[in-house]
Amino acid sequence: MTERIMNPKVDEFLNKSKRWKEEYETLRRIALDCDLTEDFKWMHPCYTFDGKNIVLIHGFKEYCALLFHKGALLQDAHGILTQQTENVQAGRQIRFKNVREIIATESTLRDYIFEAIEVEKSGLEVNFKKTSEFIMPQEFQNKLDESPALKTAFAALTPGRQRAYLLYFSQPKQPKTRESRIEKSMEKILNGKGLND
Repeated sequence: MTERIMNPKVDEFLNKSKRWKEEYETLRRIALDCDLTEDFKWMHPCYTFDGKNIVLIHGFKEYCALLFHKGALLQDAHGILTQQTENVQAGRQIRFKNVREIIATESTLRDYIFEAIEVEKSGLEVNFKKTSEFIMPQEFQNKLDESPALKTAFAALTPGRQRAYLLYFSQPKQPKTRESRIEKSMEKILNGKGLND
């Protein structure tokens, strides 16, 4: 095992944590024991191997989790990986409600982390759905047909930005809500910006 190098940004994150602090610290120890490099990305502790993201520690109201960036490629021999939402394609979580659960599954967590490292070493990649496979809401298709400028601007966006808009526009059940979201987003699309830019 190599010497642990702790990232001061993670220390700061842990010091500010009011909820899940003991759980975060336990997950941190496990990740570092697996010879991962500690980083701080997306405002959370992230653990990498040769610069590739392996796991991220994050928390929610009901649980904290170890997020495997390419979790969809893991065997999940114990059936403990969770897909956060139906639209998450690669990442998978192992969720915890207390530190006892983490300690009880520590050896299994290490196995999953080492498997995730092997996935990275092998060069495996998640096969993401193509943008064309996402649902195109009719309301948005109508706007694209009416406005060549909007159609050109949308086509010029990165595939990730296109998917984000399509998911956002598709979520509401009511056509009126879909139309409202589309109207509010048109200016951003025309300016080449993503949903969250």
